[in-house]
Amino acid sequence: MTSAARESLDELVATMKRAGAALREAEVEFMLGGGLAIWARGGPPTDHDVDFFVREEDAERALAALARVGMQAEKPPEDWLFKAHDGPVLVDLIFRPAGGAIGDEHFARATPLEVCAHTLPVASIDDVIVTKLLALTEQEPDYQAVLQVARALREQIDWTDVEERSSSSPFARAFFTLAEGLGIVERSSSLVAARNGCETRASGRQEEGGSHRRVRT
Repeated sequence: MTSAARESLDELVATMKRAGAALREAEVEFMLGGGLAIWARGGPPTDHDVDFFVREEDAERALAALARVGMQAEKPPEDWLFKAHDGPVLVDLIFRPAGGAIGDEHFARATPLEVCAHTLPVASIDDVIVTKLLALTEQEPDYQAVLQVARALREQIDWTDVEERSSSSPFARAFFTLAEGLGIVERSSSLVAARNGCETRASGRQEEGGSHRRVRT
């Protein structure tokens, strides 16, 4: 990591700690998401925003809490997040990411982790990957970042769960083809049609010998 990248990461971590403390003080339940959640679990470092997942009903209180500690609050046109600026660092308060609103099930899958001597709940890697896959669009079909994460953390990821929850997206299905071809994920059964469950849903029949994925060891 270059010195500039290290400095950028240090700024993100400092903002993460400050924002996390403010959310705790306001009694807003939150989870660390995005690139810092990936990094906290052993993935590549990030120089992007600080992402927190919060429930939609808590989003206004979360934004107010960050404003109280001096961050500049912003409500962008997008209807799925709020933003707060801590100097040059941007904090995203995400309540309705691609794939659906943040709910109790997301918090149940989160894990308390120590991140630079600061313990906070970190979103499950499966939820982070699903969100990234469902965010891929025809305008932004960039697989580089998600493939990098998948390779780094493949042994921590429940690929069966991720594939099932992201199967509605053709870009997610294409990701699994790429990941298989690159040796990141290996198909271990024979029914290709079961990959996205389309035939099963259309016929109402349960296929025997359905597919699942395992990491290559």
